[in-house]
Amino acid sequence: MRFLLLCGLCLVLVGCSLPSMPLGQRPDPTVEAIQTQVALMAEEQLLLLEATPTPRPPLPVLPTLPPVSPQPTLGAELTEPLLSQERLLVELFRRANPAVVSIDVLGSSLPSDHPPIPGLPDARSGQGSGFLYDDQGHIVTNNHVVARSSQLQVRFFDGTTALAELVGTDPDSDLAVIRVRRLPEGVGPLTLGESRVVEVGQTAVAIGSPFGEQNTLTVGVVSGLGRTLRGPTRSIGTYSIPNIIQTDASINPGNSGGPLLNIRGEVIGVNTAIAVSQGNSSFEGVGYAVPASTVAKVVPGLISEGRFDHPWMGIAMLSLDALMAERLGLEVDRGVLITDVRSPSPAQRAGLRAGTGEPIEGMMPLQAGGDIIIAIGGQPVADSDQLLGLLDLNYRAGDTAVLTVVRANGTTEEVELLLEARP
Repeated sequence: MRFLLLCGLCLVLVGCSLPSMPLGQRPDPTVEAIQTQVALMAEEQLLLLEATPTPRPPLPVLPTLPPVSPQPTLGAELTEPLLSQERLLVELFRRANPAVVSIDVLGSSLPSDHPPIPGLPDARSGQGSGFLYDDQGHIVTNNHVVARSSQLQVRFFDGTTALAELVGTDPDSDLAVIRVRRLPEGVGPLTLGESRVVEVGQTAVAIGSPFGEQNTLTVGVVSGLGRTLRGPTRSIGTYSIPNIIQTDASINPGNSGGPLLNIRGEVIGVNTAIAVSQGNSSFEGVGYAVPASTVAKVVPGLISEGRFDHPWMGIAMLSLDALMAERLGLEVDRGVLITDVRSPSPAQRAGLRAGTGEPIEGMMPLQAGGDIIIAIGGQPVADSDQLLGLLDLNYRAGDTAVLTVVRANGTTEEVELLLEARP
């Protein structure tokens, strides 16, 4: 269009440059025709310049949809119970979280299952959790978190950090106590609950620092009681930890040493281990916590003496069931069969006996004739886990335990056993 307009202007200019005729002379018809044509073309070009673009055709008009009401929300009669639980968890976290700490560990010579802490100068580092036990700066955590550490740092909920000193450790319960010299203003200890009254199905709340992510809360239920944990890490020796609480609340590396709380915010356990898949070591939905009853018994000794003496009998044992009793030819199908008596030991001095007969075929190196413990302190014993649990709950080193024992000849006797500290 621009080229055409410019050409049109050129024609106008040419028309204007044509010579005019003198007055009185008849114009040449050829010239007159050209002038007329030029004038018409100029007028046409002016009309083109003033013309507006051809409008586009209007868009089609879409039909109007009828109004639709938004989906109704759930009524208060349905949501109030959940809202109450939500408010409860928010308040529980608000109150308990200041007493839960993250622990940075430097210089551990043990293989660590915990993620390294970015920025720390020592590559041999780890991380765990803990909680304030009293107003003197004592913090409870796991033994495997701080074992063989060279330096410890505590991180509080508000970002405050403080160096900590190791006060005492107990590998047999996987508990440890560290201490900081100063606490953030307004931070108080958590309350220990009574783990003996915990029941399967109760709400369980874990607070800690999984994978170094501080101030994390997960919720589940108590999914099992009376478990026995056998060496969750290399830092724990050959002894078992009884009365373990099992939970499905998400617990991961870094949660170790943090509290497991009931719905009132009381500590019912110390998170210590998880069940993991063989392939990728991912959380399988089963976590384990050392019970508060063990904390209440062990921690005061760690604070005062740096150690705790667990009661010890000095026996090796095997849990009995109906199938085992049939193969051994026993009349008793529940209890604990003594398979070995250590020398010297409280069990040896009390006259407890292991099997001395011929090895049982297909059950090497088990021998027939050992005593069977069916009760301790008058409480029935179904298996070795229950015996260890009752021993841990009710007795200390120096106490006398009365064992009900079935002898190889079938007689039942009461045996007094003076418990000693584990060697």
